[in-house]
This record gives sequence, C-alpha cells and structure tokens, in this order.
Amino acid sequence: MFLVQKLIHRTKSILNSTFVTRSFIGSGYFFMSKAKAVKAKELNNRQAYFNYAIEDKYVAGMVLLGTEVKSIREGKVSFNDSFCFFDRGELWVRSLYINAYSHGSANNHIEVHDRKLLLQKRELSKLEAKVKEKGFTIVPLRIFFNEKHLAKLEIGVGRGKKEFDKRETIKNRDIDKDIKRYLAK
Repeated sequence: MFLVQKLIHRTKSILNSTFVTRSFIGSGYFFMSKAKAVKAKELNNRQAYFNYAIEDKYVAGMVLLGTEVKSIREGKVSFNDSFCFFDRGELWVRSLYINAYSHGSANNHIEVHDRKLLLQKRELSKLEAKVKEKGFTIVPLRIFFNEKHLAKLEIGVGRGKKEFDKRETIKNRDIDKDIKRYLAK
C-alpha cells in the first residue's frame, strides 16, 4: 500500500511538469513523456544581402566544439566581415565570431578562428570554379539548426554590389514600407 501511495504521489508531481503528455495510472500503465521541443534558433547575416547580390545558396555543415554549439544556441554570433575561402581543396569560414560560452570552463573555445565547412566534393568543385571568376565571393548568410539539431551554415555565392545598387536597394525598401503602411490604413 505504501509503495502505491508513493508511486501516485511521484506520478502526480511528474504530471504537473511540462514534459508529460498523458498518464494511465488507473489502468496500471506509467506515464508517457515527451522531450521538450527546442525552438530552432536562426541567426541571419542581413548585411550580406545588402552588400552582395546572392546568386547561389548552399547549406554546409561546420566542424565545431561543444561550447561553440552552446553559444550558437544562445545566439552569441557575429557575422561582421566574415567570408569563406578555399585552402587545399577545403572550404573554411574566417572571421566568424562565436562568443565564449558563459558556463564554459578552462576548455572554452577561441572566439575567432577559421572553421572548416563540410560540403560534398561536387559542390566544392562547383564553388571553387565560381570563385575563380572575377568578382564572386562566398559569404555566410545564416546559421541554423536542422531537424536533427545539427548546426548548419548557409553560404551564398555573390557578386559585390556597387554604391548605386545599394542606393537602389534602400529606395525599394522604403517604397515597400510606404505601400504596406498605406494598405494597413
């Protein structure tokens, strides 16, 4: 009898938590639990879309340390002046700032260093041929977590915009804001 009361008390306290979906205490079954849904964090590089006319996009994996992944989940990433380059047939991202993890120990990562990107060979050869053309560069566009909770980096092959192209972008953005404001009335 004492064990049943203890089990019911423990089950009631678990039922009040946010993880439990349903309980079958009366029929002799225990509770069914569901893992807490992690909200996908997506960090965008808006400056890249302003400075470059993006032609192609690719999704690449990244070689990261555990504390780097935890910092990305917290949103502590800066894309300022970051770009991708080829070294011995491998694609790397440079100047991508990932802040040190707040609860990290002495084994915390270095904030700014070159990080290797993982792509298939045919994608790498296609990107390398495109970059060899004059005026093209590879820039990181966004960092996100896929359905398997792996950190991915979306990169874009783009051509740098001239000053008049940037002014045109600002003008079009202001016109779109005015139209939305007018239609909202």
